[in-house]
Amino acid sequence: MVPTRANSSLFLAFGLSLLLTVSPPVTAQSSSTRKIQLNDAVIAALAKNTTLKISGAESQVAAANFRQTNAVFLPSVELGYTAMTTDNPLNVFGFKLQQQRVAASDFMPDLLNHPGHTQDYSAKVEVQQPLLNLDMLYQRSAAAKQKELYEYKYQRTREFVEFDTRKAYLNLQLAYRSVAVLEESLRNMRQIAASTQRFFDQGLLKKSDVLNAQVQVATVESQLAKANSMVLNASEALAVTMGTNIATVYQPDSLLLEEATDATASRQVLPTRADLMAMQKAVDATSMMVRSEQMSLLPRINAFGSFQYNDSQLGQFDANSYLVGVKLSWTLFNGTKNYNAIRSRKAERTKMELELKQQQDQSQLELDKAQRDRLDLLSEINRQNVSVAQAEESLRILQDRYREGLVSTTDLLTAQTQLLQQKMALAQAVYGNNLTLAYLQFLTAK
Repeated sequence: MVPTRANSSLFLAFGLSLLLTVSPPVTAQSSSTRKIQLNDAVIAALAKNTTLKISGAESQVAAANFRQTNAVFLPSVELGYTAMTTDNPLNVFGFKLQQQRVAASDFMPDLLNHPGHTQDYSAKVEVQQPLLNLDMLYQRSAAAKQKELYEYKYQRTREFVEFDTRKAYLNLQLAYRSVAVLEESLRNMRQIAASTQRFFDQGLLKKSDVLNAQVQVATVESQLAKANSMVLNASEALAVTMGTNIATVYQPDSLLLEEATDATASRQVLPTRADLMAMQKAVDATSMMVRSEQMSLLPRINAFGSFQYNDSQLGQFDANSYLVGVKLSWTLFNGTKNYNAIRSRKAERTKMELELKQQQDQSQLELDKAQRDRLDLLSEINRQNVSVAQAEESLRILQDRYREGLVSTTDLLTAQTQLLQQKMALAQAVYGNNLTLAYLQFLTAK
């Protein structure tokens, strides 16, 4: 058994190590380290996140598609200039009529039959004005619903980016918390290993005690190396979420602490949640397309007009004429295309309605599960707090007994390892609670 003086020295060194301030990981002490607050990370993500920018671009595309439907009300105007030459008798006579230069000699049979080649240069302005196209009006309404759909999709993407940023920030907090706990444990393990080596050199301990202490030190060193890598991974993930340079190592400005939001607060999935509203707008848009297909069975009324100049010389505009009119068109039969299109649209609408109901049920299921998970995690946090306190007390008792020569080095190493495990489990439970709370907020977003 270890002599009392040696045990007293070991206990003093071990106790002092517990009082040392936990330093940040080596990877976070470089010149590129930057402390960041959660709110700042969220603001940066909402401003620069690539996924959000893509969703914004989709919303702009939908808005532009809706503006295209202004053609339902506005006229279309086309300007053209045509140059032609022909010796076709019918076309030659027509050119002369359009150029308003027909003479009596042009009715001579020989000239009518063999006119020779003639040129026509025509400048023409054509205007088409929609008057009544009910199917196009409903297509415009469908495009308006589609525009609202992407606006809601963009809003939900913002909510997801905010949740994803919170998750990345919590991962970063957990990584630094793990490093801090492991560094504290490693210092204590090294103190024990150094004392064990010294006592072995004095012939007071067996070689197996030294090897056991060295194995424990190597184990914690390996865990610390992985934790430092986890810091870099979490930092890069946060940087990608924020759309910033991954070369910067981010460090949270706050510790990983339990968020104190009331776990019993009533929560529910609101039908006005952005993604559910987006699906509802998709249903509405499909309903408008059903009406559009139905209205295509009715007549259309459109106005048209043209004004043109004709001349036999390039760049001349001597003769002019106009044409205006109103056209009523009615497609009475087109091979049952419209009727089958209506059936297809209705089936698509039914499918979307079922998908909306499924999404609502799935969201409620996820919400109920998340609420139960949070209650379990809160209980787990309470148990782990008790376990950490018990492990600390057990380690203190073993230190006292070790000082008196009543316990072995292995017992002390085991107690230190147990404390490390309990602290890591507590950090994981706090992280899980905070992440679940963020997910609950995401599920119940207004």
